[in-house]
Amino acid sequence: MKPRLAALVIGVALAAGGAGLWATRDRGAPVAAQEPAPAIPVTVGVVSAQDVPVLLHGIGTVQAFNTIAIKSRVDGTIVKVDFTEGQEVEAGAVLFQIDPRPYRAALAQAKAAKAQHTAQLESAQLDFERSSKLISRGFQTQQSFDQQRATVGQINAAIEGDQAQIETAELNLEYTNIRAPISGRLGARLVDIGNLVRAGDGAPLVMMTQVRPVFVTFTLPQQNFEDVRDRQIKAPLAVKAYTSDDTRELSSGRLTLIDNAIDQLTGTIRLKAQFDNADERLWPGQFVNVRVVLDTRRGVPTVPAQAVQDGPDGPIVYVVGPGDTVRRKKIEVAMVQDGLAAVTQGLQPGERVVVNGQFRLTEGARVNAAPGASANANEVSK
Repeated sequence: MKPRLAALVIGVALAAGGAGLWATRDRGAPVAAQEPAPAIPVTVGVVSAQDVPVLLHGIGTVQAFNTIAIKSRVDGTIVKVDFTEGQEVEAGAVLFQIDPRPYRAALAQAKAAKAQHTAQLESAQLDFERSSKLISRGFQTQQSFDQQRATVGQINAAIEGDQAQIETAELNLEYTNIRAPISGRLGARLVDIGNLVRAGDGAPLVMMTQVRPVFVTFTLPQQNFEDVRDRQIKAPLAVKAYTSDDTRELSSGRLTLIDNAIDQLTGTIRLKAQFDNADERLWPGQFVNVRVVLDTRRGVPTVPAQAVQDGPDGPIVYVVGPGDTVRRKKIEVAMVQDGLAAVTQGLQPGERVVVNGQFRLTEGARVNAAPGASANANEVSK
């Protein structure tokens, strides 16, 4: 019995000592409280309601309103050039002068011939009047009277021919001054002083273009034809021209032509828009991006395009709620253009959405929201 009793006493002592040691350690080391997860830094934007244009996109070429090849209407030597290459001139301005001396001489000759025939007519008219008196008395034969009357008619016809020659000579003399037929801008001079030019020459002396206004020709897919035609019937559609990199608007105009046939090879319809081009930012031959304003959606919720993420069931955004916590929200996006997304379902104006930093977010996560750019663009493509 003694050995068992001794073992029992030792066991109880060891247990009591361990319990005391444990109690002492618990009293000396307090347990740390669990800290909340740190807020995730993100950038947010505010949903805004805007009138959003519905656009159709195309690529176009600027075309001069008028393009004219300036040529000579008479033969002769160029004695004067009265313009600077690239100059803008008004209609009627003298551009070239051809030696006028031969045409002045031809005009003088035509006038002299008319004066000669006019003098002959006066003499013939007097003879005819005398003959008409003599024939009534029987002193003049009918044949002589008829010949005198025919002579008067011939001279009158000659005078009319002389007048036509005078007018032709005057016109040719006027053509020695080659004038601008319209107001526009001149190109490079193609013929120099001293060169002999002819009316039948095919090569122009200088090219002239009218750049205010100008046209832009472009194409759209044939599936847009019905929408464009129906709206163009109601009112001319607005058209905007942008730089080739599609970053800067150059000018605004209106649609003036829908071609009368669809190109079967490309499946496109050709269109033409007219621009006032008062600042001459559009230049003939220039390639531009074209946007046709087909319609306008009124009061559409819009968000920066980078706020929209691809979710398993479609586009989503992270909406910042009370306590700066986020929740994932499914939306419907009608269109995206120029960094702006137009949302037709899922968002209301005034809500805050995460624009940057979504990759670290989970449902209910707390965020440290920094303000970012609001949705303030004004154009959206269809």
